[in-house]
Amino acid sequence: MYVRNLRELDATQLALAGGKGANLGELMKIEGVQVPPGFCVTTEAFRQIVAPVLSDPSAGGPESTDPDRGGPRSAIESVTLPDDLVEAIAGAMAELGEQTPCAVRSSATAEDLPTASFAGQQDSFLNVVGTPAILDAVRRCWASLFTDRAVAYRERNNIDHRAVEMAVIVQQMVDAEAAGVLFTADPVSGNRRVSTVDATHGLGEALVSGLVTPDTFHVRDAVQTRSGGQVGDAVQTRSGGQPGDHEIVSRTVAGEHPALTDEQVVRLVRLGRRIEAHFGRPQDIEWCRTGDNFAMVQSRPITTLFPIPKATDGQNHVYLSVGHQQMMTDAMKPLGVSVWQMIAMAPMHEAGGRLWVDVAGRVSTPSTRAALLTLIGQGDPLFRDALESVLDEGFLPLQPDPEPGASTPGGPAPSTSKPSPGPAKPEPIATDPAIVAGLIERSQASIAALARDIAGKTGPELFEFMVEAVREQKRVLTDSQSIQAVMAGMEASWWLNEHLEQWLGEKNAADTLTLSAPGNITSEMGLALLDVADAIRPHPEMVKQLEDGILPEAAEPFLERFGMRCAGEIDITRPRWRERPETLAPILLDNVRNFQPGAAKRRFEEGRQQALDKEADVLTRLRALPDGASKAAETKRMIDRVRTFIGYREYPKYDIICRLFLYKQALLREAGSEDVFFLTYEELRAGRIDPELVRRRKDEFRTHAAMTPPRVLTSDGEMANGAYRRDDLPDGALAGLGVSAGTVEGRARVVLDMADADLEPGDILVTAYTDPSWTPVFVAVAGLVTEVGGLMTHGAVIAREYGLPAVVGVVGATRLIEDGQRIRLHGTEGYVEIL
Repeated sequence: MYVRNLRELDATQLALAGGKGANLGELMKIEGVQVPPGFCVTTEAFRQIVAPVLSDPSAGGPESTDPDRGGPRSAIESVTLPDDLVEAIAGAMAELGEQTPCAVRSSATAEDLPTASFAGQQDSFLNVVGTPAILDAVRRCWASLFTDRAVAYRERNNIDHRAVEMAVIVQQMVDAEAAGVLFTADPVSGNRRVSTVDATHGLGEALVSGLVTPDTFHVRDAVQTRSGGQVGDAVQTRSGGQPGDHEIVSRTVAGEHPALTDEQVVRLVRLGRRIEAHFGRPQDIEWCRTGDNFAMVQSRPITTLFPIPKATDGQNHVYLSVGHQQMMTDAMKPLGVSVWQMIAMAPMHEAGGRLWVDVAGRVSTPSTRAALLTLIGQGDPLFRDALESVLDEGFLPLQPDPEPGASTPGGPAPSTSKPSPGPAKPEPIATDPAIVAGLIERSQASIAALARDIAGKTGPELFEFMVEAVREQKRVLTDSQSIQAVMAGMEASWWLNEHLEQWLGEKNAADTLTLSAPGNITSEMGLALLDVADAIRPHPEMVKQLEDGILPEAAEPFLERFGMRCAGEIDITRPRWRERPETLAPILLDNVRNFQPGAAKRRFEEGRQQALDKEADVLTRLRALPDGASKAAETKRMIDRVRTFIGYREYPKYDIICRLFLYKQALLREAGSEDVFFLTYEELRAGRIDPELVRRRKDEFRTHAAMTPPRVLTSDGEMANGAYRRDDLPDGALAGLGVSAGTVEGRARVVLDMADADLEPGDILVTAYTDPSWTPVFVAVAGLVTEVGGLMTHGAVIAREYGLPAVVGVVGATRLIEDGQRIRLHGTEGYVEIL
């Protein structure tokens, strides 16, 4: 059937009517919602008429966008329509009224979807009168599927050109006195309780085309409307009130008279909420007003909102991004999410393919809020500022502190890879290197037992074994001595920085005092790859293998020890170096070309000597101060302590990643297909692989991968990323957090994928984030700039270990710094200058 009345359509008929047509049919079914009448020229017509044009080689294929070279656009615009289609459209126009002015709009099957809106990508035609003009507009709508912008949009969203079909909507024009767009959630902040209305006089086409400045209203579901302001006023109020009430939070009117009254705005928002409830998610709605009546001419999902973790208790929640703490802000596949939730030490929630920790309980009283903000602020001031910005709005009102001896709201502080100590402070751990050696030995024995015992396990036996294996993993990681060792190194580092700045005026002194600290498994990894380069360098045939992207046999010992690592390694589904060894080839080739034999040993020894020299200098200067002998003795104890324990901080993560790789190998042997990456662990355990579910999950993953997660997310959808509150920066400098002392100037190399690294000595690496897998790159650069990071995240720890000046948390660094630009990095003060 070529033509269908809009009232015959519903959400199940996307393939027949396209996104816009299916949504309009649904709108017509909502009580109290008016939709102008019209009809749909279905995708059946497109298939019968346009598909043969696209298969004609002279048309240039669906990706051809040049009409002057006989592309599909010009061929479609001139195609002769069959008589039965002309008759069907003429009949529909007779029912609508032959001389009725109509809007003719595209409705592609990849349009107005939850994952891609395609807003403005195809053409619309207004005030089209008469069947001949309607027929011409239908052809032009079809042709607009192949404009430059539409083709580019599909390519950007990984949508196959040949898989898209188009229906065309013909709808009676509304003689609108005002028109505009209603977002049932704030598209900027993400807040689901705040609706945004853009309104203009007359038709809305100038508004959606960006030709006029609209009147803008923000309406919160709070208390009854009581704006009372004059035109042009911005009425600011605070949140609160009862569910179902409404309040105009702000309004800005462009002209002398508003396009809508306050009462009309609130009524429009209530209609929008009804539409949102019907579709089950926030909507982007185009509307028209005639007199006091509203007509809806389009509704589609808002595709730019970051999803919210599911909660059913009706309470307010505040979520912190685990990815920002773990240096992996990319989207994770469902199996990766569910396995990390299994092994994590704190409850974790999923949204947008990312993991989140709910801290609502930890910020409910003055004391717990202050403690959490202090802890977060020590590592990442952007995190603290983002959280404070949410709390300062009164989103979570404070409750009184409990009486002494009562339980702490929310339990222990959240953690991502290691538990926090319990409320009782443990006895201080002795500064004894044998403690670290013993912890590592026990970890290695446990991992070896896991590798031995998981081999050969299949079916229910495998899944039951993995439950026990995760318990053993948590037992190892919650070992009180392991927690004490991690905390001892961090606390000694903080103590040194605080006291040496106070006593000697020296900032970040611990950065030098911890150079080449023993036992750091991650820094050893970077140096080990230099040793592999030494083994390859004398052999031209091995160098040629590297140039061809093949790792020679000489790299096998390295892969045995570190092959379980990779970028984004907390996601079990990510390909490991053992699985894709070619990832390391360009880095190893740079090492062969840029370093002399013995570089690893020299670098480690140089760092160790710098630390010893720094220690001697600090102690000498302290002894010259009043009470200097005591200060020097205490500082010496802390230096010994930090060098004993700071390297161990990296080991628990190494333990986790070793186990993840063994779990992954076992699960892939069991399933036989990487499609299981798009199932949760429990779904996989149930033994059913639904191809349709896998397909949907793949689409969701592509959508999530294109999103940027905020640092802080509320249960209302409000997103916060924080800002640096600094006035001590040179003009034009990019603010960040200095995590490794020193100043260095060099060429910026903007690298988003480690496999694409092409680095020379003296380069400054600029990237989005670094996890331990980036360590081999660190040996080849002079400095590090990242968009994400904190004082104790892995990239910062290794930068200090290597004596590499580093600034992290530089918002937009990979966009604001161009590859090849000369920059100056201030690792002590925490900023970057573009020279």
